Amino acid sequence: MRPPVLPALLLALLLPLLALSASPSSAKRGQRRAETEQVILSVAEGGAVPPAISRLRFLREEAYAADEIAEVLRKVLDERPRRNLVAVLAGLETRAAEHTLARLAGDDDSAVRMYAAQGLARLNSRNTGVLLPLLQDKSSGVRKEAARALGASRNAKMGVPLLKAAKAEPELEVRAVMLAAVGDTGDAKQAAALKSFLTSDSESTRFAAARGLCRLGSQDGFAFAGKLLGSQDRFVRRQGLELYEGVSAKKAAPALKPLLEDKDRALAAGAARILYQGGEAAMLDWLVLASWNAKGEEKLAYEKELETLQLQDDRRKAILRKAGVAK
Repeated sequence: MRPPVLPALLLALLLPLLALSASPSSAKRGQRRAETEQVILSVAEGGAVPPAISRLRFLREEAYAADEIAEVLRKVLDERPRRNLVAVLAGLETRAAEHTLARLAGDDDSAVRMYAAQGLARLNSRNTGVLLPLLQDKSSGVRKEAARALGASRNAKMGVPLLKAAKAEPELEVRAVMLAAVGDTGDAKQAAALKSFLTSDSESTRFAAARGLCRLGSQDGFAFAGKLLGSQDRFVRRQGLELYEGVSAKKAAPALKPLLEDKDRALAAGAARILYQGGEAAMLDWLVLASWNAKGEEKLAYEKELETLQLQDDRRKAILRKAGVAK
C-alpha cells in the first residue's frame, strides 16, 4: 500500500524550514553527528582504525559514536569489520562505551575480547567480573589486556587473582604485565609475594616485579630501581627510571627530584614527566621552560616528553607568558 501523498509532501516542505529555524549550535552538532555516522560507516566498510579514532575525537561526539557503533555491531557479521569497530570503540575512551565493551569481553572472537579489555582498561573500569575469566583465556593477547584492565581498575581485591595467574602464566611477556598490574591494584599485602619474583631467572619477570613493588610504594622496589639508577651505563639508568612509571610523585620524589640536575638531560626530562604524571603539576612548567632555554639534542629530549604528554600549544604559551619569557 502506497503512503498518502499529502503528508509526505508536507514533510518535504517543512524539513528545510525546520533546518533554517535550528540554532547555529544545533546545526553544527547535527553536522558533527552526520560526519560521525559517516566515519563509523567507513570503518564498517573496511576503513582504517587510527584515523577514524582521531577524527571521532576531533568531532567530540564520542558518546554518540559509542551508541552508533553498538547499533552497527548488531548488524555487522564479518570478522574484520567487527574487530575494527570494536577497536574504534575501545579507542574512544568514553564511559558511554563501557556497557558494550563489557558485553564484548565475552565475545567468541579472541580479537574482539582483546580490544574490549583494552577499552575497559582505558576507562579504569570497575567491571572486574567480566575481566577475571579472561586471565585464563586461550589467547595470550586477551590474558595480557585483561591483566592490564584489572590493574587499571585500582581494585585491591584483584591483587590476589592477578598474582595467582602470574604464577601459572607460561608466557613471560604476559606474566610481566600481570606482575606490574598487581602493583596497580594497590594491594600492599601482595608485596612479599612480588618480592619473591625479584630473584627470577627471567629479566623481564624481575623488572615487572620491581615495577609492581614500586607502584605499591615498597622499599624493595625502590631499592631495585636505585641500583639501576646508580649505574654508569645510561641505558641501565633509564631502565631504573622506567620503574617509576605510574608511581605517585610523593613516593617517587626522593629518587627522581635529584635527577632533574643530572647531566643526562634525557633522564632529567623523563624524571620531570613522570613526576608530573604522578601529580606534581609544577613539573610541566619545568619541562616547558627547560625546552625554551635548551638547544640541539637537549631540546629534543624535553620535546619528546612534552609530546608524550600531548601538550597543547595554548597551554605552552600560557606557561611561557606566566614565566615572562614570551608574549
